[in-house]
Amino acid sequence: MAIDLKSLTISKARISLERGDFTAVSLAEAYLSEIKKSDSSIHAYLEVFDDVLEQAKLADQKIKRGEKGALLGIPLAIKDNILIEGRRVGAASKILEGYVAPYDSTVTRKLKEAGAIFLGRTNMDEFAMGSSTENSAYGPSKNPFDKERVPGGSSGGSAASIAANFALAALGSDTGGSIRQPAAFCGLVGLKPTYGSVSRYGLIAMGSSLDVIGPLTKNIKDAEILYSVIKGKDKMDSTSIDLDDNLKIPAKMRVGDFSDFIDMVGKNGIDREVLSNYRQSLDKLSKLGYEIKKIKTDVTALTYSLPVYYVVMPAEVSANLSRFDGMRFGFYKDGGSNLLSDYKATRGAGFGKETRRRIILGTYVLSSGYYDAYYGRAVAIQGLIKETMAKIFEEVDLVATPTTPTAAFKFGAKVSNPVEMYLADIFTVTANMAGIPAVSLPSGFTEIDGKKLPLGFQLMSAHGKDQYLFKAGKDFLGE
Repeated sequence: MAIDLKSLTISKARISLERGDFTAVSLAEAYLSEIKKSDSSIHAYLEVFDDVLEQAKLADQKIKRGEKGALLGIPLAIKDNILIEGRRVGAASKILEGYVAPYDSTVTRKLKEAGAIFLGRTNMDEFAMGSSTENSAYGPSKNPFDKERVPGGSSGGSAASIAANFALAALGSDTGGSIRQPAAFCGLVGLKPTYGSVSRYGLIAMGSSLDVIGPLTKNIKDAEILYSVIKGKDKMDSTSIDLDDNLKIPAKMRVGDFSDFIDMVGKNGIDREVLSNYRQSLDKLSKLGYEIKKIKTDVTALTYSLPVYYVVMPAEVSANLSRFDGMRFGFYKDGGSNLLSDYKATRGAGFGKETRRRIILGTYVLSSGYYDAYYGRAVAIQGLIKETMAKIFEEVDLVATPTTPTAAFKFGAKVSNPVEMYLADIFTVTANMAGIPAVSLPSGFTEIDGKKLPLGFQLMSAHGKDQYLFKAGKDFLGE
């Protein structure tokens, strides 16, 4: 039978595989066919694995034996900063070109145990630094809704792979919005779990106190399935935690309207269509029985989320990327007569422009004489951000915002102005700074230049209350 990839979900695929409507091999072949036909114009993948059909054959054998697995036979795409043993991984950077992962990340080990099939590694902004995938050392991915526009970043390749029907679902990572923003731009569900609820072991680090691995999917049920497989405390990650699986969800949830915050961060920088879509999304929740409440807590501290993020994150980038020097692994360039010149030559040629910018900025804010003025103060304000969000969640169960201030923008539109590019994260960074879960839900479309472009609606919940997002997401999307 012909497989309708456009409407297929993890839940539907599992039922069809168990019934024998199609095999894991035929499903994998369908995705490989789409990739071969169209990915040359999208560039979602950096590499499609050469053993996909072998993986699928093993899955079929397990299904035939009656074995079970939440993801048995399900083809997934994996972001190029998540390690899979024996596979190349490079965070879309020249400095890690040719590097082969010596071990599995915890999430890929769990996916293997659940029976998933890995289609390949997806394109991304180099070391997850960007909001457009334009910073990939191997060229940008394109938005399947309009190839002249970005798919978002840094998990742009993962998002594009699903929107273009090159994968059933994908993993990304989110440090300041890198799952949710591309999900919004590509009409998908993107989940940033509670910090620590998913192990970071085997994730190439960007900002260690902010990084979270999470799913990109077509619907909220699939996001919940993927999350249920990858979550949990891990002895290899000291920041990992277990969450309460039996969390009681309120019968009538209260949703905080963040209009005051939206006004404070600059209403003029937000498209009118985005604001209209936000109001319509709140109205939809109200009609579904949710109580919409204006936030009474002073949200002034939250207006500093973006500037604080762009101090804390580069500082951690500077520390994390110091290991890439050409001496132990990856790219090497001979700099001349001594070790220091080799370091300079290797890092100068191996890192892209945006990565170098953030390393320099991070080194500066950590340097003697500036540490207290910048990094120390930023960490203190981060504490206020966490306290403010905790107070807000005493008033409400969920907080709503647009996911992004605009729909997907055209390639090159923000490249010459880094600050304008950073403002694309204005609504997403707060969840990372506070360590709380957040989800972007597809909420409709806007039309620009004759093209229908997706919009996203973001919901945040208190630390550890990821299940609130699944409940609200299912109601909102009619699942």
